[in-house]
Amino acid sequence: MNFEKISILGLGYIGLPTASMFAYHGVQVYGMDVNPKVLEALNQGRLHIHEPGLLEFVHNVINNGKLVVNDFVCPSDAFIIAVPTPFYGEKLADLSYVKNAAEAIVPHLKKGNLVVLESTSPPLTTQNILVPILEKSGLKAGEDFLLAYSPERVLPGQILRELVENARVIGGINSESAQAGKDLYKIFVKGEIITTTAATAEMVKIMENTYRDVNIAIANEFSRLSERFGVDVWEAIKIANLHPRVNILNPGPGVGGHCISVDPWFFVESAPDLTKLILAARQVNDSQPDFVVNQVEKILGNLQNKKIAVLGLAYKPDVDDLRESPAIDIVTKLSKLGAFVTAFEPFKLDFDLKYGQMAQNLGDAIKETDLILVLVAHSEFKNIDLVKLKNLSNTNVIYDAVNIWDKPKLEDLGFQIFKLGVSEL
Repeated sequence: MNFEKISILGLGYIGLPTASMFAYHGVQVYGMDVNPKVLEALNQGRLHIHEPGLLEFVHNVINNGKLVVNDFVCPSDAFIIAVPTPFYGEKLADLSYVKNAAEAIVPHLKKGNLVVLESTSPPLTTQNILVPILEKSGLKAGEDFLLAYSPERVLPGQILRELVENARVIGGINSESAQAGKDLYKIFVKGEIITTTAATAEMVKIMENTYRDVNIAIANEFSRLSERFGVDVWEAIKIANLHPRVNILNPGPGVGGHCISVDPWFFVESAPDLTKLILAARQVNDSQPDFVVNQVEKILGNLQNKKIAVLGLAYKPDVDDLRESPAIDIVTKLSKLGAFVTAFEPFKLDFDLKYGQMAQNLGDAIKETDLILVLVAHSEFKNIDLVKLKNLSNTNVIYDAVNIWDKPKLEDLGFQIFKLGVSEL
């Protein structure tokens, strides 16, 4: 199939880079978002998200007219849905954004069009949710129009490169739909493009993140066991991973982001009788912030009126994405226990922190504090001059939940350092 015009619904962490990539390769792209702040930022030459290289990319395609952003859907040859799929209540998938996007496409759907869902969704969403909505157009899915599911599989901070180089899975409701999806994405994808069924593609996406979630959960349990048995978990994992068939991930303060911390719940919701292990892993990772808070209490005692400097709020290093961040959960819990928390997040200085306060630089965060709590392994924190760290702060107590600083060096400078997964308490 040939695609001259593409509409992309949702201009977030995936939709905007995808829209820019298609536009860069010569396709006329219409980007649609219902958030006026997103559209205002783009039309003023600013970005509402942080992604290396993306600003220049977006400027280029908007300035040459290949990417036009609106708050409405435009008639196109293909429609890509890239909206959020958060959860609500008892960890249930909120598909309202997907449904609203599909409804918005219906008036513009014509024979021969392709619709692709990119949003991570529970198994059978494409068939059971999208087909009935889109067929309100009077057209038959798989016959009059084509429908596929193609999940994003990119790493924040590397999105522009991985959109092009990563393998891509296209799941169609029939073989013709899968082939049409392949024709669409080969416009810019250089990695292998695999075609399969829509349900398989939905399953693959959730499997990938669930596998990682389970791996992180066992690492987090290992960190707790190490503290119980007087072992350094970081050393133990390093040695265990020398085994050719072992690859244990690192523990940390919890699991965040819009993928690993969310996607496994789609399995649990869809088949609660078959997901005992997946549920247990989720419960371990969701309880890790409580474990960190308990460790801080062991160090400082009663937290009432204690001053704590938190370094990092993002869900992972070197990104500005704070969705489902365990660090924010920890800040909230510490604050509710009476602590005064000052957080420094270099990638989101203007974040509206409900509990605690934001610092605009490292010095302001740590100058008057009882404890420095490191929750995100940002490069800026990793590479700091430890002598400078000592000079900026009045405290000598550190709790490092991500293992970024060398313990002997800090101890030589007079710090008392505690680490997640290392028995010191």
